[in-house]
Parts: sequence; structure tokens; C-alpha cells
Amino acid sequence: MKTYSDIFKSIIFPENLFSAWEEFKKRKQKKPDVQRFEFDLERNLFQLHRDLEDKTYRHGAYEGFYVNDPKQRRIHKATVRDRILHHAVFSVINPMFEPTFISTSFSCRVGYGTHRGVATLNKMMRKVSQNNIQPCYVLKGDIKKFFDSVDHSVLLSILGTCIISQMRTHWTI
Repeated sequence: MKTYSDIFKSIIFPENLFSAWEEFKKRKQKKPDVQRFEFDLERNLFQLHRDLEDKTYRHGAYEGFYVNDPKQRRIHKATVRDRILHHAVFSVINPMFEPTFISTSFSCRVGYGTHRGVATLNKMMRKVSQNNIQPCYVLKGDIKKFFDSVDHSVLLSILGTCIISQMRTHWTI
């Protein structure tokens, strides 16, 4: 059993913030906001560390824009500073949640993704249809405005319960 201690300190540890930066900047180095942040990288990351350590950090506003893939969707993007923190948090808490995910969940998971999801779906369809002998049905669905409808207080309560439960059984604070 692996033990984690001082989760918050692990998140804000300068080396973790620099690692989060390295992970975040992949394929984004030509973006103007990323270049501005990188121009004074050390000062920016150490300021983020101090703000977190002093508990004065405040998440910035989101920038909204539209993409077409294939239907038009409104996307909200956090600032570079905030997205680096998102990566830092993910790197520390993902090991707590990864073992709880079902094996056929592919979205936003390291080592998973669209191609692996499609391959798994094909394998399941071949099994159910007995190599395309029997009919096999697949339902593709989408819940309109799902993320906009999530009650954040309920979500945070569930996450808090999960984290506390995980820490009691596997980790120390």
C-alpha cells in the first residue's frame, strides 16, 4: 500500500509546479499567453507557489470562445497560471482516483484516449455479435449542457467524501 502525506504541500512544491509547467506547455509554446508566462517563468511559478503557500491564491476568470468540431461549442479557458495549477493538482491526486475508474472509461486518462476507446468498442461489438453473426446495437448519447448543469456543491461534497475515504484507507494527510 502506497502512502501519501502532506497532499497540499506536494501540490504546491516548486518542483511539482515546474513539472506541471513542462506538462502544460507541450504543443502550446507558440500561444501568446504561454509565451508571456514563460518570459518570466521562474518569477511566475515562485509567485504561484507563494500565493498557494500563503493561501492568497485566487483562480482567475475564464476566457470564453467558440470552436466547431463539428458542432459549435462554447469553450472556457483558464489563465496559464491556473492551468499550470490544474496540472499540479492532477499529478498529485490522479493516483488516488485512477484505481477507482472502470476499465472502459477512456476520457481524460493517461494512457487511454479515443483510439484505445474505439479499439475496445470494436472488441466488445465483435464479442456481443459473435463476430458479426448476431445483431449488435450501440447507443451513442450526449447530455445537453451536462457540465453546465452540475451542482458544484454536490460535486465538491462527493469529491470530499471520496478523498477523505481514500486518505483514511490508503494515505496519510
